[in-house]
Amino acid sequence: MFNLGPTELALIFGIALLIFGPSKLGELGKAAGRGIAEFKKATKEVKDVIPKE
Repeated sequence: MFNLGPTELALIFGIALLIFGPSKLGELGKAAGRGIAEFKKATKEVKDVIPKE
């Protein structure tokens, strides 16, 4: 999707670690995971409704 390699991901993770710190980074990861899961659930519900109509 974004074509990020391991070097770019490590750099992004390192910068995020410096900015937010290790304890806050875990909380942000959990929140992001929940947000992605809710988004997938909502898009699945929309896809299920569209063919029915």
